[in-house]
Amino acid sequence: MRKRYDSKSLKIISVLLLMLVLASCKKDSTTQTAKAVVNATPVQLGVYEQSDSIIYKILFMTVTKIGTQTLSEDFNGLVFDTGSGGLVIDAEGILPASMITSTGFKFTGDSTVVDGITITNQTQTISYGDDANTTDVVYGNLAYAAVTIGDPSGNIVIKRLPFFIYYKALDGNGNKLEAHYFDVLGVDPEYDISINNVNIGSPFMYYDPGTGLTKGFKMAALGTSNFTDANEIPLTPGVITLGLTAADLSSSSGFTMTQLKYNSDDGADPVIPATINYNNKNVSATVLFDSGTDPDNYIEDYSASKTITQLPPSSPVTVATASGFNYDFTTTSTDYLTLIENPSTSKTTASILSLEYFLNNSYLLDYTDHKLGLKNN
Repeated sequence: MRKRYDSKSLKIISVLLLMLVLASCKKDSTTQTAKAVVNATPVQLGVYEQSDSIIYKILFMTVTKIGTQTLSEDFNGLVFDTGSGGLVIDAEGILPASMITSTGFKFTGDSTVVDGITITNQTQTISYGDDANTTDVVYGNLAYAAVTIGDPSGNIVIKRLPFFIYYKALDGNGNKLEAHYFDVLGVDPEYDISINNVNIGSPFMYYDPGTGLTKGFKMAALGTSNFTDANEIPLTPGVITLGLTAADLSSSSGFTMTQLKYNSDDGADPVIPATINYNNKNVSATVLFDSGTDPDNYIEDYSASKTITQLPPSSPVTVATASGFNYDFTTTSTDYLTLIENPSTSKTTASILSLEYFLNNSYLLDYTDHKLGLKNN
């Protein structure tokens, strides 16, 4: 999901440390006890795959508990987003209605605690939009709490997670949007929200998978068979694997790895260099593989018309990253829809590759060594 944030001055502030599992054995009564490290096991999390059966698709992940409060099924719909970092959630149904106003949260002092959730008086806005002409704004505060991510068949608990809790969201015309419209679980490695030098990054960055595993995740190809518009969307288990093994990161894994640009203020930038070919024209580009954007891909081209245009059906597009990964698709009237923009009009230079990449390809993020992996399936 393409977002524009008002400020980016960021640093990691906390990491959940899990206890290392140690096993001891005694050889005999005269030798010292030796401790052997037992490698941890990756955790698998499921996702919900929703579709209107025509064009739109979206991925959701559950957050089942914040602070001491178990959330209802109404909160099962946080967009799983590789195009942003940070947990962003509406306060409605989490905080008392008397605390939530159109101008902010009602409490006195620097912070208050409600059901194990610390809400600070540190405020921020987040802007969302595909280009400069379509911008929605979300208003909220920095908060902290223990957060459970996932479902009963697979979940993680982060004991103190900084996140963004919001009290209103407005569209580009100033109209109030419905509650939980912008609930997002952003997992990219960049620190996208900063509030007075406190950083709200991917919740997965605050999870330590344990001894023998690298902090990060891989995402299996989704296919199309589990997308549904049913009233009750079934869980697709095991799509996300948290904790990367040496085999995942080896050259034999099939992933093409890109070293991401990293600095301590912004984290690792998930936008990577590539060449895009469309209409028999090569365009030097930077690309973002974004599970939170659908149905359109966005190609930024300085030589394009300043009026946004759409590629007609049967248009082939090839994306070749500088690291040697190739991703090809052909537009149809309903799938792989692709818009061409001029950055001078859109006010962004990053080309966006939508959720449809994830249907037939795998994805990996290594938070420790700041690498992004792509794999054809």
